[in-house]
Amino acid sequence: MTDTLHKATELVREVADMLGLERRHPGQRLVERLTTPDRVITFRMAVQRDDRSVDVFHAYRVQHLDILGPYKGGIRLHPAVDLADVKALALWMTLKTALVGIPFGGAKGGIAVDPTTLSAQELERLMRKYTIRLGEDIGPSSDIPAPDMGSGAREMAWIYDEYRKGHAVARPVVTGKPIELGGSAGRREATGHGVVCVLQAAMRQLGMSAPTVAVQGFGNVGGQAARELAGLGLKVVAVGDARGAVGDPRGLDIAALSAHAERTGSVVGCPGTEPVADVLTVPCDVLLPCAMEHVITTTNAPLIKARLIVEGANGPCEPDADRILTERGVFVVPDILANAGGVIVSYFEWVQNREGFYWTLADVNTRLAERLDDAYQRVAALAKERRISMRQAAYCLAIEKIASGMVMRGVQ
Repeated sequence: MTDTLHKATELVREVADMLGLERRHPGQRLVERLTTPDRVITFRMAVQRDDRSVDVFHAYRVQHLDILGPYKGGIRLHPAVDLADVKALALWMTLKTALVGIPFGGAKGGIAVDPTTLSAQELERLMRKYTIRLGEDIGPSSDIPAPDMGSGAREMAWIYDEYRKGHAVARPVVTGKPIELGGSAGRREATGHGVVCVLQAAMRQLGMSAPTVAVQGFGNVGGQAARELAGLGLKVVAVGDARGAVGDPRGLDIAALSAHAERTGSVVGCPGTEPVADVLTVPCDVLLPCAMEHVITTTNAPLIKARLIVEGANGPCEPDADRILTERGVFVVPDILANAGGVIVSYFEWVQNREGFYWTLADVNTRLAERLDDAYQRVAALAKERRISMRQAAYCLAIEKIASGMVMRGVQ
């Protein structure tokens, strides 16, 4: 995934040049400090399987930048995870937290593993060993992990339980925990719910009243977004996952699709649907890419029918493809804004853990919507003022805030 990291840092350099950071702050080396992680932790873990054989897994934690607060970022469990991938994700998290105004820096963790190939006991041993190996590198005031692709509340509970063995204050060490162990109401749904909040803001800006929607990815983010959109009365005309895609131009029955996916592990073959060759290019008004990085390329960007794209995944659009979409007049809401709901509610959970006072779901969702709408309006206003894309505007706001923090804090 080296290409992912290269493209992520190149966009930061491009926007930093637009802002004139090096000219305005000579000798501060702000761009280098923005694009280079504070710390990179790599290790391998030997874990005993249930049959008493041993497997070796490669693991990472990248602490990108803590200028605005403690490091914050999820732990990805995926066989394709590598160090460059984790570095790029940590950089995006730094930008995301700065943009939406929460007092965290960026981090990311990863383990190169397919979690579906492990038993629950094997996965628990893996997560506990990951926590032990990180030791004092994580903590409620230094680096706070969270769920990401392949991990969830169960895995966060194991991290919390392992960490608490040697620490008096443990609950705020990790977010995305089960409610019973100090998790926040609304955290599991937060990223998908946030995508819908941002989509509604974009719809208001563009004057869209009842758009048709296609969703790539039917996991925690895409599935939640699809269910909420159907609940709002919008037609979701196509949905895809890792095994394939299905559609219906009259609108899918998302409840039935969810039940089918729960039973079979995929949306493919759901009764009453038709196979779709590529969910990214089906006729629709809105496209929600909610799966992996770089799925929108120079090959398929010219074929996309949607006039609004809201990026539920991290880095779903290649930079060259992004330029093609801009030239075609497609309105793109960038990932660091569109999928920030998860880290915002993770921040809410961290606050609730530290206060020992817990909010209702209504409180969480109201505060989440307020933060996302505020960030959206600031990005949209700057994009209009400077006649730049929403992505460039989002990066400008995030980088300017981080750079100001660097200058204010000094380097001693």
